[in-house]
Formats: sequence, C-alpha cells, structure tokens
Amino acid sequence: FFPTEMARTQRNKATAHHLGLLKARLAKLRRELITPKGGSGGGTGEGFDVAKTGDARVGFVGFPSVGKSTLLSNLAGVYSEVAAYEFTTLTTVPGVIRYKGAKIQLLDLPGIIEGAKDGKGRGRQVIAVARTCNLILIVLDVLKPLVHKKLIEHELEGFGIRLNKQPPNIGFKKKDKGGINFTATCAQTELDAETVKSILAEYKIHNADITLRSDSTADDLIDVVEGNRVYIPCIYVLNKIDQISIEELDIIYKVPHCVPISAHHRWNFDDLLERMWDYLQLVRIYTKPKGQLPDYTSPVVLPDGRTAVEDFCLKIHKNLIKEFKYALVWGSSVKHNPQKVGKDHVLEDEDVIQLVKK
Repeated sequence: FFPTEMARTQRNKATAHHLGLLKARLAKLRRELITPKGGSGGGTGEGFDVAKTGDARVGFVGFPSVGKSTLLSNLAGVYSEVAAYEFTTLTTVPGVIRYKGAKIQLLDLPGIIEGAKDGKGRGRQVIAVARTCNLILIVLDVLKPLVHKKLIEHELEGFGIRLNKQPPNIGFKKKDKGGINFTATCAQTELDAETVKSILAEYKIHNADITLRSDSTADDLIDVVEGNRVYIPCIYVLNKIDQISIEELDIIYKVPHCVPISAHHRWNFDDLLERMWDYLQLVRIYTKPKGQLPDYTSPVVLPDGRTAVEDFCLKIHKNLIKEFKYALVWGSSVKHNPQKVGKDHVLEDEDVIQLVKK
C-alpha cells in the first residue's frame, strides 16, 4: 500500500510532510519484518555465520552464478564448489588471504535473489552475514544489465546496510521532558520542524534534541532514529570480462567504485586487491623489540579510526596497557624520530613502535 501511495502523491512543499510520515511508517514496518517478534525464535540457519578471523572481513554478494565461488577459489586457494547451475553455494564458505602483511577473511555468500530482504531464498541470513563485513564486494556479471546492481543495492538498503555512504550528520538525543528541540545549522530543502516532529511522533518520541548539521532528507533522519544502520564501503566487481570487447571495457572503467575482472582467467586481480586495500583503510604498525631491527614481516593491523597507542596495546593483549609507561614511535605520525608518546597518540600507516613498560 505505502509505495503506491507514495508514487501517487505529488512532490511539493505541501506534501513533503505527508511523504515523510509515509517513509517513517514504512521504515518502521520494515524493521518489524527484519526482526521477528518474540516467540520461540525457531532454529537459526544451519552453520551460517562464520567465526571472525583475520584483520578484516570481506563478503561477496551477488546473484546466483555470477562467479563468486570461482573468485574465492582463485583468490584464496580455497575450494568452494562451482557448477553450472544456480545456488551451488548453500552456506558461507570462508577463505583467508594475506595481503601486505594483513590477514583478510573472504566470505563467499550464497547468491541472493530479488525479495531477499523479505526472507526469500535464505536472503535474510545472507544479508545478516553481510552486515558484519568491513567491505562488501558486489559481484556482477558483465553480460547482464546494470539492473542487477540496482536490485542488489535495494536488497541491502532494505536491510539497513548503506553502501559507500557516511553516517548523516544529525545530532539526536532523547530526553525525558521538554518537547522536540529542533535546530538546523544550515538551510534545509526537505525537512522543517513540522516534518521532523511528525516523523518522531511516528516513533512515539515526543521529547528530543535534533540538530541538523547538513542538508538532510527524511530518510537520513529515519536512519538516525532507527539507529541500526551500518555504513559499509563497497566495490562493484564486474566479472567475466573475457567475453566483451576492449571498447566496452573502457566504458566500464569509468564507472565509480568499480573493478572489472575475470575470475576464471585471473585477470586484473592485483587491481582488485589494491582497491580492496584502499577501501578497507587498514593501518599497519610494525613492532620493534629493544635493541633489534623492526619486524617488517608481521605487522599489527588496526582498523582506521581506532589507531591510538592504547588500541594497539589492547590488540596485542589487554594486560599490556596496565604495564604501559610510554612508547617510542618512528614514522609519519611523529615530528621527531624516535619520539616518546603516551597512550593517546594516534598512529599512522607503517609506523614503527617500541613499547616501554613500567
């Protein structure tokens, strides 16, 4: 009912309020679909989720028979069953590659189909595993139209995964009393106090502080209020390029976030790995025992945004931070080499660190 209603409604300032309400209602119903209500909870998918290992996790998402398993087999050397019929892969198949000293876990997920977000064809479990990844590779078949890209994006969006987006810059704080306090630090084209109030009322929130720091849409506000959205970088991998002409390849290379490969012939894997590394934004820290040369073979790998010396200590062992006195750091994050730093110093890629204990 809602989508037809939204399509029927003219878009102008007068109806923006009504559309915002419909969007909120739709998002709420969707969430109830995703998280089933109480009850015995039924059995979960047999052996679906895989233990997280390595420094980062990359999931392959795509329709059946686009070459996800072939890609995994040829990248990681793990055998994932390949055959000429759809849905060969029925559960998650993990594989690990070492790249630039980091261990990256690759997950070959079963193919998803249209309607996966509503639970078709085990879609729910597949997308639930995709939510836990640090990077999603959407594997597409070059010969099939780009409609597939839109469909997969739509399935993932419907499940609260936002691809290649930053979280909206909206401050949201619930209160006990005082009504809705609405402030916008820049001009808003879509949201006004009235619309915000009605969207929040739909969630039964009547007291809150809302600060809009950028020009936001109703969907952005709903994302913030729902609070269960994950923001994951994504690369579109166009497989089977051995079946098209050079001219077509030139056009494909202009599409953003996109890498053409051939999984079967192992073409262009280095470009794909390099792009994966860029999107994962991992930071490598080399360790240096006292009086020895730094160990450049096995870095400690930290995710971007959690690269303080304290995080480095916790990654190695949680008791290290108790004995921590100071650290000596060589590299681009310090002015002098070496420099004495405390536990709050933020490290950068390929820094060398030596810890000094109490």
